[in-house]
Amino acid sequence: MAKPTKNAAIICTIVSIIALIGIIIGLTKDSTLIIVLSLLPATAYEVYRTEGDSTRTSSIILLVVLIAEIILILFNINFNLAEYLDTTEKYIGGYWVPLGEITVLGPTIMAVLSVILFVRTRGIYTRWLAAVIFFTSFAIIYSVSPQMFGELIKNALQQGLGRL
Repeated sequence: MAKPTKNAAIICTIVSIIALIGIIIGLTKDSTLIIVLSLLPATAYEVYRTEGDSTRTSSIILLVVLIAEIILILFNINFNLAEYLDTTEKYIGGYWVPLGEITVLGPTIMAVLSVILFVRTRGIYTRWLAAVIFFTSFAIIYSVSPQMFGELIKNALQQGLGRL
């Protein structure tokens, strides 16, 4: 059964504003944690709103990855997956994702999952939340590693143009 939409627009507006404020403060204060924490309300509401099997699973995984990202940042855990897996890219959800520091991989996975949610859902509010998550994920990536951000943008453009 569809979730009620009576207050959905207001809630989506509020979580969007929280994410935007978190991005602005996080980037000006050079604090990735602020950006990540500002994404929690949108992600939690996305989990609540999604109903289909694949979208529900994607949103739950998204929340788990976000919580893992918080833990990695809080405890300053650095781990290079590219060195561990001996590869620079991994195919995840139909997209080639560059590997590197685990703190960059988390928001990259979140961006991919938000695209999946956007494409597979029919609800305007779940799409709205997916867009907020997508853009905030890129802000997190930029905050963690501006150089990896550039590589991801280049990679996304190449894949996008390749699919056209």
